[in-house]
Amino acid sequence: MTEDQDAVVDLLGSTRAVLFDFDGPICDLFGAASTAHVADRVKQEARREWKGLDPSVETCDDSHGILRVLREMYDGCSPAPTDLPLRLAEKIVAEFESLAGVTAKKAPHVVPLVDLLLELGIRLVIVSNNAESPIQEYLEEHGMKSKFEMISGRDPYNANLMKPHPHCVERALDHLSLPPSSCLLIGDQLTDLTAAQKAGTLFLGYTQNEVRAKEMKHNGANAVVSSHLALITAARELLARRRASAAPAR
Repeated sequence: MTEDQDAVVDLLGSTRAVLFDFDGPICDLFGAASTAHVADRVKQEARREWKGLDPSVETCDDSHGILRVLREMYDGCSPAPTDLPLRLAEKIVAEFESLAGVTAKKAPHVVPLVDLLLELGIRLVIVSNNAESPIQEYLEEHGMKSKFEMISGRDPYNANLMKPHPHCVERALDHLSLPPSSCLLIGDQLTDLTAAQKAGTLFLGYTQNEVRAKEMKHNGANAVVSSHLALITAARELLARRRASAAPAR
């Protein structure tokens, strides 16, 4: 994928805070592993409390997707059934995310990128559909927790607030107290782009998937990169410009 390096420099130069998605831009949380077994466990628990499951729940084989469709089923019931399956589902998925974090590999070049962004004076937060506790555990294990001033993760009480809903992004913006247009969300999914647009932030796509990259550009991403190296190059250029402008004239 060919990056427009000038666009990346301009984008980063106007940014006061970077909002990183977690799974993808920070680490590869699940790798190539399927999460179908997590969805199956959630369905087993739900069947214990509810007489039957909607087809959308029965056919779901994704750990995040199951949270959403289970919540939609609950919201569509009248009278409302026990919410125990929702609470158990959140617990099961969060535990799986915590376990996955033990072996998750850092995104290539993310550590030097984070350090360069901080050197530029850019504030950093996490905005994610993952639970906050597993994210915190991962950042602590890899010595990165102090570099992010906030983790805005999945709402444990309402899965419908996961991205593409802008809830976690808006929580981060409230914390930062910055204009959304001065904040840049880095994400690897179209749902990240949608959440950024709804919240009013800039968006940089991070993906090696050519089809997804084209979709991101078509749908209004400010830029798309296939590697953090493009951002590192941009950050170094901005730092060099700053040092040059601060150097005393001879």
